[in-house]
Amino acid sequence: MLGLHNYQDGAYAEDLANYHERSHADDWFGTEAMDVLVGWTKNLCFSKDLPGCSVLDIGTGSGRLLQQLAKQGFSDLTGIDYSEAAIELARNLAIRDGFEHINFLVDDVLESKLERRFELVMDEGTLDAIGLHPDGPVKRMMYWQSVASLVSPGGILVITSCSRTKDELVQEVENFNQRKLGAMVSEGALASDAVVFKYLDHVQAYPNVDGICIATVAFLHT
Repeated sequence: MLGLHNYQDGAYAEDLANYHERSHADDWFGTEAMDVLVGWTKNLCFSKDLPGCSVLDIGTGSGRLLQQLAKQGFSDLTGIDYSEAAIELARNLAIRDGFEHINFLVDDVLESKLERRFELVMDEGTLDAIGLHPDGPVKRMMYWQSVASLVSPGGILVITSCSRTKDELVQEVENFNQRKLGAMVSEGALASDAVVFKYLDHVQAYPNVDGICIATVAFLHT
């Protein structure tokens, strides 16, 4: 099952073998969709006066997204994945392609050990994979709590999904804010302080990718 750790390790171990044999690794969303995402993200960061922002890629996989962002001028780049095989693959590809400055770490977003925040946090399919776990609903709630501690105040979270629509992702964020509101009001905090993320923008359209519907939504960390 896609959401399980051993499945992910096996998938990236196969990609790592492909790398050693053919210097090739597959991109799950496709090159055209990647180009749209990267161009849109760059424009979004410039519009928010974050042209050289620090970037964290959650569930980085092969690290291709960070490579493409590096080509657009981003330099403070970190990728995390709970799969050691994925991180080894990402490092090998980065070295091969001249992006040795990208930092790759083995880290589980649900139990992250990172001690810094980032101005831009990217998620390309990781929330989807978490949702496929047998304990998906609980782990999705853990995801939002963890990600809230990784995005800098005033920073941006960009989520790309092929299992949720834009409206469904916005609703999931609203549900998270409501949970925070309930917890904080019971402690006497102001209701306005409970709004962690708010909708910022979304990709209007992607090229057709084998009938897959892709949604990318940006949220501002307040």
